[in-house]
Formats: sequence, structure tokens, C-alpha cells
Amino acid sequence: MFILSLAGYEGEGAYAVEDDDGEKALYIFEEEDDAERFVGLLEADDYPQLTVVEIDPEVAIKTCELYNYRYVVISTDDFVIPPQTNDSI
Repeated sequence: MFILSLAGYEGEGAYAVEDDDGEKALYIFEEEDDAERFVGLLEADDYPQLTVVEIDPEVAIKTCELYNYRYVVISTDDFVIPPQTNDSI
């Protein structure tokens, strides 16, 4: 599985999307191609440069649960579009 991170800061954090309630959720992509496409959409909206990072899904999910952080697993059947602002990085 794959997450997005700011280029040059891959070990320091991950891209998360803020929902309408102001809570952030980590996007975990099942497929690298889907993650790369989402990066392209973000770049088209002038987001900072992001990179795709392969992760161990069990570790990522357990970490999210440990810190009570929301996450969303993006499957190949899902269609996600970037939020309207880039405040979620």
C-alpha cells in the first residue's frame, strides 16, 4: 500500500485530507498508480510536490488506531478528487 508525503520529508509525515468537521484522515492507496494519479491532480492544483511512499499497511493502520487518527483505504474502485484548498498538508 502507499501514502503520500511531502518531497524531501518522507520520514516525517504523510498527506492527510481534512473533512467538513475539521478532522484529518490519512489516505492509504492500495495501488501505486492510483496514488501517482492523485499526486498529479494535486500538482495541477498547485500543491507542494508530493511523493508516493510504499508502506506496511498493518503498521500504518495500527499507528492510526493507536493515536486515534482517521484513515481511509483507497481501493482501485474508488475515485477521489483533491480538496479545494491545500491546507491539509
